Amino acid sequence: MPADRSHAGLSAAGARPLKMTAKDILGHLVAFDTTSDKTNIPMAEWIRAYLAGLGIESHLLPSGNGIHTNLFATVPAKGGGTAGGIGLSGHMDVVPTTGQPWETDPYEMVEKGSRLYGRGTADMKGFLACMLASVPAFQARPLSQPIHLIFSYDEEVGCTGVIPMVAEFGKTLPKPDIVIVGEPSMMSVVDGHKGGSRFRTEIIGKDAHSSRPELGVGSIFVASDLIQELKRIEARVQREYPAPRFAPPYPTITVSSIEGGIAHNIIPPRCSFTWGVRLTPGFDNSEAPCALQAYAERELLPAMRRVHPDCDIRTELLGLLPAFASGEGSPATSLALKLAGQNDVYTVPYGTEASHFQAAGVSSVVCGPGDIAQAHQPNEFIEIAELDNCMAFLGRVRDWAAA
Repeated sequence: MPADRSHAGLSAAGARPLKMTAKDILGHLVAFDTTSDKTNIPMAEWIRAYLAGLGIESHLLPSGNGIHTNLFATVPAKGGGTAGGIGLSGHMDVVPTTGQPWETDPYEMVEKGSRLYGRGTADMKGFLACMLASVPAFQARPLSQPIHLIFSYDEEVGCTGVIPMVAEFGKTLPKPDIVIVGEPSMMSVVDGHKGGSRFRTEIIGKDAHSSRPELGVGSIFVASDLIQELKRIEARVQREYPAPRFAPPYPTITVSSIEGGIAHNIIPPRCSFTWGVRLTPGFDNSEAPCALQAYAERELLPAMRRVHPDCDIRTELLGLLPAFASGEGSPATSLALKLAGQNDVYTVPYGTEASHFQAAGVSSVVCGPGDIAQAHQPNEFIEIAELDNCMAFLGRVRDWAAA
């Protein structure tokens, strides 16, 4: 890896990019370890230098802690127009490789036969590489509508990094009319996916010696009652909110962790557990926590507070990704189907940043190269043909924007 990675692949004269294919660019992007808990700024600076060499100005939007940054750039319409148009969006972060049995260095792209191996090749630096490789073609024709390039951070930890960037649409950043999120879909058009919410429920009981349990309130027992109620809530919402386009075809609830207790001879005064809901379009994120709290207040808290008035049950929202539904005949879905030469749309089980673009009033759709089955896996790869297909698709984006 070069010592100064911010200019890797750029010529010395004025930082003008060398002629680079999507495969060339992908090799450079893979070399940056942008695992979500590490900085992505060197990669963002490389992208900014590449675009600057093409005469494109980039806007960095750093995170509050200064470790990460979003990047937004625009290939303007003729006359310099930047309003409206189409946005191409992807995230720069990747998941860790810790403990995975990689056969090659995950941060050095390796070509084997028809495949390119490396962390992020499929999810989703392949799409980012195609975006960047397409910029000269975007510039080669006068555009009637601008093409925006949107790079985000922290997608892999809850699609949170894009939120402050979307909040700047129509303020410090132009607001696209349409956004295509290039998550790996084998270039199929995806118009919907489940959302997700994460909660933490805390039980405040009362400690006592284990020989006198009637003097205490065992928080772990209470947690068990609440978890069983979540199973009953899940069974109800599965009946009441069928979603046949998804697998499984209903909302689901899972409990992911639990902690509590002090010693074997102490009634545990505190316990907490984290849980989540996979949301289908139309299912209100507040329904499950409200139903759980109603159960707690009706069935559990009265008896707990008879032992001690400070006993309590509290649930807090840790994170929310709205469910995504582009809508039948939406501008983004209609355009993506036309550009892809397809008639059918699909849903996927994973979440994407399309939720946040759609919630901000930007018609959105998911369509990108690579197979989601490779995402987060050891020896992650993308077929070279997928990059070729994506480049052809982006060529048609250019033709549409120039019409």
